[in-house]
Amino acid sequence: MRIGVLGTGNMADALATHWVRAGHEVIVGGRDEAKARRLAARIGDAGDVADGGGVRHGSLPAAAGFGEVVLAALPYGVGQEVAGELRELLDGKVLVDCSNPVGPGFRLLTGDGPSAAQQLAAAAPGARVVKAFNLCHEDVWRMNPPVFDDRPLAVPVCGDDTAALALVGELVRDAGCEPVAGGGLERAGLLEATAALFIGLWVGEGADAQAIAPPLAYAAGAGL
Repeated sequence: MRIGVLGTGNMADALATHWVRAGHEVIVGGRDEAKARRLAARIGDAGDVADGGGVRHGSLPAAAGFGEVVLAALPYGVGQEVAGELRELLDGKVLVDCSNPVGPGFRLLTGDGPSAAQQLAAAAPGARVVKAFNLCHEDVWRMNPPVFDDRPLAVPVCGDDTAALALVGELVRDAGCEPVAGGGLERAGLLEATAALFIGLWVGEGADAQAIAPPLAYAAGAGL
């Protein structure tokens, strides 16, 4: 699969490394092409590159034009700006949003308005937007694989296009995780709100957010 990565930060680094190892072709794009070049070199140096895989660097337009799937690994607000600039290049592409619109006090910056993913879709209306990879710190995505208590990490994905969801599900599995159907893109705001809650619990309170949910057998009262 050809994957364009918009951004040169930690999420771009962590996720693209998995995908190059899995044999995908990746272009890392950034406004600062020197940063993109350094990140591509670091990903390449990580080794274990599968046959057919590889990583190059370029501009943001180069990455958007190259990818069948494009990861928007950009901060909230910046992603919408860049998507608007690249909207023609993103037409028909699968555009993955991993951003979290969380501000000071662990406040959801979108308020009662559209989610970050919906705003991305509005900026690039021809793209097929999928929300995924937003619930974990980048160091979790650097694990190879992210497995806890012998159970692969579950990754909720939200989107309206069946084929796009299938491609993103493949990329989730390539990171050693299991995709979980989260519903249509209108539910992406719930994922973003969940991230705001979890980050507040983890960072603000030092609480184990995972402990707030009962085991599945008890979730609907069946185990009582």
